[in-house]
Amino acid sequence: MTPLRTAACALVSGGLDSGVLLHRLLAQGVLVTPLYVRCGLRWETAELYWLRRLLRALRHPRLDTLVVVHMPMVSLYGAHWAFAGRVPGTRSADRAVYLPGRNVLLLTAAAIQAARRQIPAVALGILAGNPFGDATPSFLRRFSACMSEALGHPVRVLAPLRRMSKTKTLRAGRGAPLGLTFSCLQPRGSRHCGRCNKCAERRQAFRRAGLSDPTAYAR
Repeated sequence: MTPLRTAACALVSGGLDSGVLLHRLLAQGVLVTPLYVRCGLRWETAELYWLRRLLRALRHPRLDTLVVVHMPMVSLYGAHWAFAGRVPGTRSADRAVYLPGRNVLLLTAAAIQAARRQIPAVALGILAGNPFGDATPSFLRRFSACMSEALGHPVRVLAPLRRMSKTKTLRAGRGAPLGLTFSCLQPRGSRHCGRCNKCAERRQAFRRAGLSDPTAYAR
């Protein structure tokens, strides 16, 4: 694996994809500043709890301190289940959990933070098969050019997992502390509910990867 020898502001949620993203960037020699954008979503307290545990476990000389940015989105999305209401269940389609334009908002926050810190790149854990317009290679290229012009600072967008399926992603992160990642839409305290779309996706991902699922589900 050829070291990238660069620095990146990495968008992290503490989920499986961002956990593997961190593991991979550090292994490639990237100086990583993890960034969490707090938007007011219902699962963020539990997510941050597990993210901090994950970062402590990943302790590494190239891993910087977590940056938390507050960017409330309830006024943008209105009466959306991500803030209140019924959460999509285990049989729901991926589109049911889509928040329109969320990557645009998160990447904008990351690009601004990168420019402020003179960091040349932002990274996120987009996987292969993501069907949404703000996850395509062409969008990421145009976003990079747009933000570089707007901020007067070159910002490259890294998506090192974008050719990998969920199964391959988990296998690639086999050495990472995946038991400290969190992916649930309706947590029970700090535990996975076991009944939402993301819990179902998580269980399936471990099963397909042939890995033991270390997650303690409430149900």
